[in-house]
Amino acid sequence: MKLYSYFRSSASYRVRIALALKKLPFEYEAIHLLKDGGQHLHDAYRKINPDGIVPALVDAPNVLTQSLAIIEYLDELHPTPPLLPTDPADRAYVRAVALQVACEIHPVNNLRVLRYLKDQIGISDEQKAAWYKHWIDVGFSSLEARLAQEHRVGGFVFGDAPTLADICLVPQVWNAKRFAIPLDPYPTIERLARNAMALAPFMQADPANQPDSED
Repeated sequence: MKLYSYFRSSASYRVRIALALKKLPFEYEAIHLLKDGGQHLHDAYRKINPDGIVPALVDAPNVLTQSLAIIEYLDELHPTPPLLPTDPADRAYVRAVALQVACEIHPVNNLRVLRYLKDQIGISDEQKAAWYKHWIDVGFSSLEARLAQEHRVGGFVFGDAPTLADICLVPQVWNAKRFAIPLDPYPTIERLARNAMALAPFMQADPANQPDSED
C-alpha cells in the first residue's frame, strides 16, 4: 500500500493512526500542501485523486480517497483490532462523534478555507486565528457536553479501546494545540486525547514523526 499524505493534514493523520493500529505496512509518499504552489494541485497528483486533497491510499488496484472511507475499508479488510463496535447503536454513536469532528469542526478550519480567507478576502493573521479558535470552541463545547455525560465513555470515546472516534478526535486536538487554543474548558476531550496519544500507534502517526515533518 502507498499513502499519499501531508504530515499536518488532519485527514492524513487519521489514516496513519488506523494503519498503525492495524499494524499494516505502507509506503509514505509526501504531498506538500504549501510547496511548489501546493503539490496536491499538480497534475501528477490529480491523476491519483482528482479532488486534489490528501490523503489518498493506493491498495492496488484500488485508489481510495476520503479518510473515513479509507479507514472503514481498512477495518473491513483487516478487522483486528476493530475500529467500530458490533452493536448498531454503539456503532452509530462512534460514527456520530467521528463525523462531528470530521464534518462539523474540521472543514471550516481546513487549510484551503484558511488560505481563501487570507488570500482572497484579505483577513489578517489575527482574524484568521480568531476564526480558527471560534470554530474549535463551537465544536468542542458541544462535543465536551456530549462526552462528559455519555455512559459509553471510558478511557476512550467508547469503552477502553480506541475506535474511529478517537482516530478523528486526536488530530483535531493536535490542531487546537498547534494554534495555542486552551483546552481547559474541555477536560473530557483532553483526557481522552491524552489517553490515546499515550499509545504507540498514535505516537507513530504523530505529525512530528513523519518523513516530511522537517520540510
